[in-house]
Amino acid sequence: MALVGSIHVNHGTKLPEFSLQDASGVSYQSSQLAGEEGLLVVVTCNHCPYAIAVWPRVIRLAKAFRAKGINTVAINPNIHPDYQEDSPEAMKEKAIEWGIDFPYLVDADQSVSKALDAQCTPDIYLYNADGELYYHGRIDDYWKDENKVTKQELIPAVEAMIAGHEAPATQYPTIGCSIKWLDE
Repeated sequence: MALVGSIHVNHGTKLPEFSLQDASGVSYQSSQLAGEEGLLVVVTCNHCPYAIAVWPRVIRLAKAFRAKGINTVAINPNIHPDYQEDSPEAMKEKAIEWGIDFPYLVDADQSVSKALDAQCTPDIYLYNADGELYYHGRIDDYWKDENKVTKQELIPAVEAMIAGHEAPATQYPTIGCSIKWLDE
């Protein structure tokens, strides 16, 4: 698994329009996913150690953010024959095992992940109520062990966005496993 970092995406970039299904075949439209204050999009998967390490944080933060008017959606681009642990069937199992209570969507043709300029799992995007990118970066300063985190980064970004402040000037890229692109 190659370690990759997320790339810069300009603030204000619009959330791409898309329609994706979850592992059970239920369709979701991007235009219907956001909460009153915005949408957290996490490009992720089941098998990457970086993604696995932050899944508990994402699940907890999704609950906290929902109470603030921000919905969450996870998108899995690793629907690849060489990675059965990321298959839709495995996604269903993980959703139950981990208690994921927000849409976990299948990006089978990887078009949405490409439109987002996603590079790794996880790759984290926070969009405001107008569907404009506000924050693209890591959750906190230590992906591997939540007990060693010294600085939260996503939580203050959410609070600043809701308060109507400018986006944080410094946004550190996420790191994770490379997306398993079908065309490579």
